[in-house]
Amino acid sequence: MGAPQAVIALALDHPDGHVIPFHWHSRAQLLYASAGVMTVTTGSGVWALPPLRAMWVPALTEHQIRASGHLSLRTLYIKPDAVRDFPPSCRIVSVSPLLRELIVYSTTLPSFYEPGSHAGRIMSLILELIRFRDSVPLDLPIPRDPRLRKIFDQMSGHPADGRTIEEWGARVGATGRTLSRLFRAETGMTFHQWRQQLRLLEALRLLGRGEPVTNIALDVGYSSLSAFVSVFRKALGVTPGKYFRSDTAVLSGG
Repeated sequence: MGAPQAVIALALDHPDGHVIPFHWHSRAQLLYASAGVMTVTTGSGVWALPPLRAMWVPALTEHQIRASGHLSLRTLYIKPDAVRDFPPSCRIVSVSPLLRELIVYSTTLPSFYEPGSHAGRIMSLILELIRFRDSVPLDLPIPRDPRLRKIFDQMSGHPADGRTIEEWGARVGATGRTLSRLFRAETGMTFHQWRQQLRLLEALRLLGRGEPVTNIALDVGYSSLSAFVSVFRKALGVTPGKYFRSDTAVLSGG
């Protein structure tokens, strides 16, 4: 990305299950999926990005991207000195209908353009519209403690695992009280809240693949569809079945 332009847009499409391995860029990125769900993993956390949510990835941040459903990835590569007061860590960005259309349109513009040109004005407007005010919980902190990492590694592949904190303690070599204290210290959540968040992100990934909601509820560890729908609605403001069908419903969380 040695071009002098402040912002360069790129469109890529990937099939379900495609993984872009861990990598980094000298520019910051705004990652956006106009279709499908992408799961972004860094050394500190996991984020699930459905349509109308984008992700700010600072320059030099190593990250991996996994596609759920057909992924239409639209990326803006932004020179670090092109923006001010943007966060130094990964953040979720609410994507309004206008910002969405501008991001998609920007990928049709030439990569080389003059400041003040049509393309240059579009890129400047996009930067002005980026807002870091999203309150929807779409991220999962990855704990650093080796014992908690064992729990994370196990539950990432098996979110329905229903072991209690005491049962996990017996498996990883710590008391339930110690694990509870570590979860609060390293993630800002109780174990129950953290596990619920992990299940929610996995549910979003499966929704992106078009899986039936009833199957998703069981796959992520809920004993009934009603229990899953209740938790999902409380966290994201709408039912799982409506989440990808209503732009206004998705935006209600932002």
